[in-house]
Formats: sequence, C-alpha cells, structure tokens
Amino acid sequence: MALHHKVVSGDQWIEARKQLLIKEKEFTRLRDQLSQERRDLPCERVEKNYVFDGPDGKQTLSDLFAGKSQLIVYHFMFDPSWEAGCRSCSFWADNFNGIDIHLKHRDVSFLAISRAPLPKLEAYRRRMGWGFKWVSSFGSDFNYDFGVSFTPEQMAAGMAYWNYANQKPFEAETVGISVFCRDQAQIFHTYSCYQRGVDMLNGTYHYLDLTPKGRDEADQKPYAQAWVRRHDEYQD
Repeated sequence: MALHHKVVSGDQWIEARKQLLIKEKEFTRLRDQLSQERRDLPCERVEKNYVFDGPDGKQTLSDLFAGKSQLIVYHFMFDPSWEAGCRSCSFWADNFNGIDIHLKHRDVSFLAISRAPLPKLEAYRRRMGWGFKWVSSFGSDFNYDFGVSFTPEQMAAGMAYWNYANQKPFEAETVGISVFCRDQAQIFHTYSCYQRGVDMLNGTYHYLDLTPKGRDEADQKPYAQAWVRRHDEYQD
C-alpha cells in the first residue's frame, strides 16, 4: 500500500483527530435523533395470514415472534431456482450470525426469510455454518408484498414499486430488512429498508470505514461488491 497521507508530528495528529472528533460527535447526535424518528414512525396492520415453512414445521408470521413482541426479518435473496444464496446476502449473514441470542434478551426475535424451498435453505445454511433461524416463504405473497421479490411481468415491464418509488428493480430478488411488532393478536409492520438502507447492518463495512483505504471498491466491476465471495470461496 502506497501511503498518500500527510505525515505530521504527534501533536499535529492529535489536533487533527480532535477536530474530526467534533464532527463524529455531531454525527452520533444526529444518528440518535434519526433512530428516535425511526422508532416514532406510524405502523400499519398486517392483514394477511402468511404461512412459512421452517425447521419447526409450518409457522405463521405470529409464530415467528417466538414469544417476543418485536420481530426483525432479513430478506435474504435466494430465488427458488438458485442452488446457493446470494453472495452479498451471505456477506451480511456472516455479520449477523450469532446476534439472535442478544436480540432475544431485548424482546426481539430475528430470522431470515427467503423464497427458496426449505431444503435448499437448510443445505446452504449447513454449508455456511450459520446458526440463525431461516424460513421459506415459498408459495406465499410475503416477499412480493414487502417489496423484495418481483414478478416476471414486472421485470419485463421494467417497472415496480421498489424502495418507495416506481422504478426498475435491479433483479427479481432484492435485499431488505423489515421490522414488525405484536400487540396481543394483532401484528403491525413498523419499518422496512432496502438498498443502502441495509448498509448499517454490515459490521465488516463499518470496520473497513475506519481504515485508510476504506471499502476500496471504486475499481470493482460491474458493481461495488464484485470482490465479495462466500466465505468458503476465497482462494486463501
């Protein structure tokens, strides 16, 4: 790595770092404010009775709460015709695998949902060594209703309602995160994010953001994450 940074004395470095710290604290304050506004969003009732296929058999959306009042769903890209899950989603899964036990102790259930049939999900999960719960929405409208899967007709037309706008989805399967809460028997949808909205859930990227080279993706083709491999596919 060629060093392109200005080299200064220790005192000058401390002064420069303190100036950046002022901006970092302001960013933290604004992030806390945004997080509160996110929590204060209104919610919508979930009217459909979605049923999923999981390791515990058929389960409704209500069942997936597993006794908690809040539920976070990672919409993992895995088309029924694929033999392996999306590489980028696998990158994200490496970053959230194992967090479910901590979330459970804050009244949150966490799991992934994909359209691929359960046997494919289970086989891929074993290959990757992940422990989080993963259920299949195959045969239901769940992925379509929450804006992460699109029909052949929508793809042919080049237009669908995606990421809160009428636009062309980049694929028939896309990534997202959705949050739900439950009040007795009623379920509410409180939040969903897509595209760069899921960025905050990838710890590896945030560690890279601390380094001099950062994410270093400017030369990646045909897209920024072209360097990413499933963790058992890197040559080393």
